[in-house]
Amino acid sequence: MDDLVIAGQRFGSRLILGTGGASSLDLLERAIRASGTELVTVALRRIDTAAALGGGLLDLLASCDVRLLPNTAGCRTAVEAVKVAHLAREAFDTSWVKLEVIGDERTLLPDGAELLAAAERLVADGFTVLPYTNDDPVLARRLADLGCAAVMPAGAPIGSGLGIGNPHHIRLIRQSVDLPVILDAGIGTASDAALAMELGCDGVLLASAVTRSAEPERMATAMRHAVTAGRLAAGAGRIPRRYHALASTPDDGRPEL
Repeated sequence: MDDLVIAGQRFGSRLILGTGGASSLDLLERAIRASGTELVTVALRRIDTAAALGGGLLDLLASCDVRLLPNTAGCRTAVEAVKVAHLAREAFDTSWVKLEVIGDERTLLPDGAELLAAAERLVADGFTVLPYTNDDPVLARRLADLGCAAVMPAGAPIGSGLGIGNPHHIRLIRQSVDLPVILDAGIGTASDAALAMELGCDGVLLASAVTRSAEPERMATAMRHAVTAGRLAAGAGRIPRRYHALASTPDDGRPEL
């Protein structure tokens, strides 16, 4: 499978894994290794919590040889998100940030206005910004115009497992921006990840679908193969949908009875 390229950086895997919801570091490590991911996103507050409990998460990620992608999970305003992004850059020596600015406590969907304000400021401050956004093609295009390195539309609310609620909008986003499109949030099982890739997404970011599954390591393996299968299928081109049958066996040689 061809590499995923974001801001000039190449990744052999098109699956990005989050760490939220993992019941133990051991299960998380096995899931990361099984997924084949090269990019793992972590909330700054999760690192703080891990440190208070004796640490281990950063060492685990280092041992798995994956790149750390800090996120601004939990932020509700642009000001807060910018501050957290700067703290993460100082703490982890990376200018990459997965930008999250949540506008609703119940759905955890992004606040578009605050997201745009935060993205504009962070791009100006030299960050490589990967924003978690609504499945809105207009908002995605505005984020691209601001200089974001990718757009990451939600398939459904975070942790819902509902899959992709509006496939048409995901296709429109893919057509609207000349940037990597990473499906983020809502994935429930492997078929959802495959569909995201078939719709034209360049990658999939997921956490709960693996960390909260009955067998995280096995599900991580399934997601790894699903992303590969979806990417291959998108490139191969599906047959058109028809409202009637189309026989695959020719009439040549049919016996006259």
